[in-house]
Amino acid sequence: MEKSTETQSWKIMQVGVVVRDMDKAVQRLESLGIGPFESRLLPPDREEWYRGQPHKANVKISMAQVGDVQLELIEPLEGKSVHGEYLDSKGEGIQHIMFSVKDFDKETARLTEEGAVELLRAKFPGGPELAYLDLNVGGIIVELVQQR
Repeated sequence: MEKSTETQSWKIMQVGVVVRDMDKAVQRLESLGIGPFESRLLPPDREEWYRGQPHKANVKISMAQVGDVQLELIEPLEGKSVHGEYLDSKGEGIQHIMFSVKDFDKETARLTEEGAVELLRAKFPGGPELAYLDLNVGGIIVELVQQR
């Protein structure tokens, strides 16, 4: 029996890259014609769970649009985080790919039932809920958000 392809409706939105030095990374990318980058702050009243435990980590974020995909640079600052964990274990690099999905709850439940590990979940006031999931294959981490 052929398995249905739930991911056909997923839409790639973003590639997330963890960096050690935001200023240096932005300067280099902009010198290559990638950008401009815009700094973003995470809302202080967000709810966040790291590996299932309530937690908040501080990160510095800069974003640039590259065609239809957003390039997100993340520099971990303090607190345990999925980004700091990646930087400590693998160094700088592509850490996640973000997809918007039609049914966030259904997709996150389906993936975790199939053995994916939820690394991070966050809820933003008046905004989206998101989840980072390690698919346990090829080092792939996806970030899922609800399609708008």
